[in-house]
Amino acid sequence: MSLMGTKEIMEIIPHRQPFLLLDTIEELEPGKRAVGKKCVTYNEPFFAGHFPKEPVMPGVLIVEALAQAGAVAILSSPEFKGKTAYFGAINNAKFKQKVVPGDVLMLELEIMKQKGPVGIGKAKATVNGKVAVTAELTFAVS
Repeated sequence: MSLMGTKEIMEIIPHRQPFLLLDTIEELEPGKRAVGKKCVTYNEPFFAGHFPKEPVMPGVLIVEALAQAGAVAILSSPEFKGKTAYFGAINNAKFKQKVVPGDVLMLELEIMKQKGPVGIGKAKATVNGKVAVTAELTFAVS
């Protein structure tokens, strides 16, 4: 059973369809860590052009989904309630396997360092326990 569904996620982060890339939050330690889930379907709007004969989820959208999970983690902290988390940097992104329709993408972000409204998170996306993407994401809350 999930900890949070789409409705609860949208109470924390400002993203809406078609750009909300989280279906559920499975685990949450406010201000520290979140694990989200995205069930990737063939009906995703980006598959119409990426790529019509071989649908692959764009890597930048996987990174965005990881950032959204991280935003849930940081914005769940009482000090940042009602704020928005923005990208500050994306470092050391590695794309290790394709994500395709039918995959269940698990999105984990752990806040490694934070000073005031700026922080760095360690991100990992997996499918069936295999790493699809890793990255270090810097955020700024405003």
